[in-house]
Amino acid sequence: MGIASGLVRISFLVNAVYAESAREHGLTPQQGQLLCALMARPYFMGELGSVLGLAKSSLTGLVDRTERNGLVRREPDPQDTRAVRVMFTPEGRKAADEFYMDTCRRIDRLPDGLDAADRDVLADLLGRLVRHNEVPVVFMELTEKSL
Repeated sequence: MGIASGLVRISFLVNAVYAESAREHGLTPQQGQLLCALMARPYFMGELGSVLGLAKSSLTGLVDRTERNGLVRREPDPQDTRAVRVMFTPEGRKAADEFYMDTCRRIDRLPDGLDAADRDVLADLLGRLVRHNEVPVVFMELTEKSL
C-alpha cells in the first residue's frame, strides 16, 4: 500500500472511531473537535476558526449549537468588547473529559496488531508529520491532559 492510500484510509478509520465515540456521548464529531480543542485553553472566535479550519459562519453555528446544549459559553474580552472568548461550562468540561478519555482509549487500540517497537516507530513518524505540517493542537496528548 502506498503512503497516500494508507494515510487516507487511516484518516477514514480514525474519523469513524471518532464519530462513533461522539455519537455515544451525544455529540456531533464537530462538537467533539470543539470540546477537545478547548481542553488546551479558551479561544477567541477568530483563533478557534483557524484551529478547527472553519469559516466564520460554520464556526458560529457550531458554537451556537454547542452553547444551546449547555457545553460552552461565550464571554466578552474585558480589553476588547468586540472580541468573544469561547470557554467551557462546568457541564462542558465534564463532557469534554469523558469524551476525550473514551476517544483516547478507542483510538489507542487501533494499532493493537503492532508490537511495542512498531508502535514507537509509528508514534515517532506521526509526530514528525504533525510537526512538519504544523497541525494545530485539536487533540491533546494524554500525558498533557493528565498534567
